[in-house]
Amino acid sequence: MPTSFIEEYKSKHRHPLNRLSHSIGIPLIVISLPLFFFNWRWALALFVAGWVLQFAGHLIEGNQPAFFRNPVYLLVGPAWLARRALGAIGVGKAHAPARDERLTKR
Repeated sequence: MPTSFIEEYKSKHRHPLNRLSHSIGIPLIVISLPLFFFNWRWALALFVAGWVLQFAGHLIEGNQPAFFRNPVYLLVGPAWLARRALGAIGVGKAHAPARDERLTKR
C-alpha cells in the first residue's frame, strides 16, 4: 500500500477519540464479514456498531471519512490499524544499533 495513502489516512485521524473509535470499529467490521456465514444477526450487530463508532469518531474529529473521496480507503483503514498495532508491539520498527556496534564503527 503506497505510503501516501497511509499518510493521508493518518492526517484524517489525529484526534485520540477518533483513533480509539477506529481502533475498535475497524476490527468489529472486519470480524463481522466472515461471521455473516455463521450468524447473520451477530454479524449485522457488529457491522453496524463498527460503523457507528467510525462515524462518531469523524464527528469528533470534524471531518468526513476518507473513503467518501476514494473507496480505496476502505482497505487503507485496516492496513493503518494493523501498522499501528504492529508498531505498538515493536514489529516493523527500525531498531537502533546495539551499543557495541556503535562503538566499533568509530
